[in-house]
Amino acid sequence: MGEAAHVVQVSDVTKKFAETTALDGVSLTVGRGEIVVLLGLSGSGKSTLLRHLDGLETPTSGEVEVLGQSVAQLKQRPLRALRSRVGFIFQQFELVGPLTVLENVLTGSLATLRGPRLGVFSYPASLRKRAIQHLDRVGLAEKAYQRADTLSGGQQQRVAIARALMQEPEVLLADEPVASLDPESSEQVMALIREIALDNGLTVICSLHQVDLALSWGDRIVGLRHGRVVLDTPTADLDKQQVMEIYGRVAATTHELSVIESELAIEIDAESERELADAVLAAAEPVGASVGASTSASEQAPPRAR
Repeated sequence: MGEAAHVVQVSDVTKKFAETTALDGVSLTVGRGEIVVLLGLSGSGKSTLLRHLDGLETPTSGEVEVLGQSVAQLKQRPLRALRSRVGFIFQQFELVGPLTVLENVLTGSLATLRGPRLGVFSYPASLRKRAIQHLDRVGLAEKAYQRADTLSGGQQQRVAIARALMQEPEVLLADEPVASLDPESSEQVMALIREIALDNGLTVICSLHQVDLALSWGDRIVGLRHGRVVLDTPTADLDKQQVMEIYGRVAATTHELSVIESELAIEIDAESERELADAVLAAAEPVGASVGASTSASEQAPPRAR
């Protein structure tokens, strides 16, 4: 099927890490403009699935198509071109603390530029104007020239949203985007993402583990348990009691523990999220940029607690 019929299609995807099966025959189709929540505990396969959509993992078997392209078949250049059309919002924000808020947002436009960029005024005036507009959209225009690491967690996640919007993405992926935030900030950030998605016609796939938030935010819930899809239903047809069945209050089996152990290495480990962020930023790096420029952000980033 072509891109017009769907934005994302996952067909019978299995992913194995050694003897552990992280995804087990997962199939999923997401239409343009849908807002889908991947719901499940750590170890259910949420982050592994998102990584397949961005080409950071290749399936052991099955196929993943995003925007009409078979992701696993793409070589480096076309994969980077696809990633420029797919925004990613991370749990840990992945901002460069010592840089200004505005410059962090401007890095989202690197895929449209050639050569390294050092400082806000090395970006074209048109992009600076657009970055300010995105900051205004997330309520932080007045913080444009403030260091990113002086902001609160909720504010930093808003900056990360503005940075993703600079890509002008068609698909927005979000991996536990509010797991590091307090409940009030979580609701505000999720409401903002939904508002922007509806206004811009974005397709959103977001992993969460909070049932109440998922029910109030998404149009559709895809429940994952032990790497399998156990629920795929519009939120209008669900209540909390039904969704809680995803979690299955049963004793963990040896297999379940092995899946959780494998998935935790992907979903929670800070270094894995750094790898994911670096890959997305690499996709945004223009062809011809210097190696020093492409690595400067990660070198300047302050150390993060594990």
